[in-house]
Amino acid sequence: MTRPATGVALVIPAWNEAEAIGAVLDEVPRSLVDDILVIVASRTDPTATVARARGARVVVQSSPGYGAACWTGAELAMAGGAEIVTFLDGDYADPPSELPRLLEPIQSGRADLVLGCRDLHRFPGALPPHARLGNSLVCWQLRILLGTRFRDLPSYKAIRASALRQLDMREMTYGWTVEMLVKSARQRLRIEQIQVVYRPRRGGQSKVAGNLRASVAAACKLVGCALTYATRSEWSTAGGQ
Repeated sequence: MTRPATGVALVIPAWNEAEAIGAVLDEVPRSLVDDILVIVASRTDPTATVARARGARVVVQSSPGYGAACWTGAELAMAGGAEIVTFLDGDYADPPSELPRLLEPIQSGRADLVLGCRDLHRFPGALPPHARLGNSLVCWQLRILLGTRFRDLPSYKAIRASALRQLDMREMTYGWTVEMLVKSARQRLRIEQIQVVYRPRRGGQSKVAGNLRASVAAACKLVGCALTYATRSEWSTAGGQ
């Protein structure tokens, strides 16, 4: 039986999210989280000032990319002793109040990775149609390639630190989540998927979903990542050996 994990870190990539990050951090259940890391792209990003005022640890990523932001935070969290690393976006769409539901399957020893799949029933306009289509296309592709049915490619997720190290993450762009899901499936990690209400972002515009051209580029990137990581033989067993 897997030993229950303790020590929870929350990693929040937040580029130019000064309008939203305060509300996000106000909703974090502090009794469940030992370390909160807000990852910004530059020292001049006003998001950093708001995050520090709410008690978060602000980190400026050294290289560009969504995956790079996630990995920067994860590495620091694990170096500090975190046994569970959670991720959510800093735009307010992922509700931090749902963290207990993501953590429970890992803390009980039942899962290695928990996905907070986006439930759009309450706020159907929170994710534009073109973003939904791209998401569904990649999930369908993963089902064909892996035989695994993923409901979503969510930013909201929790993973056991030992499992994250095992995945040997390399994709530092928007392909980060696809790489994580593909490698987790191929290495037979225990994956649970739960439905989480997805809300409209607070202020600003999504870097991907809010722009059709960026969404198409991201979709192409995700499709390419799915093919790459699903067909490379070196990631088919635990530890990528």
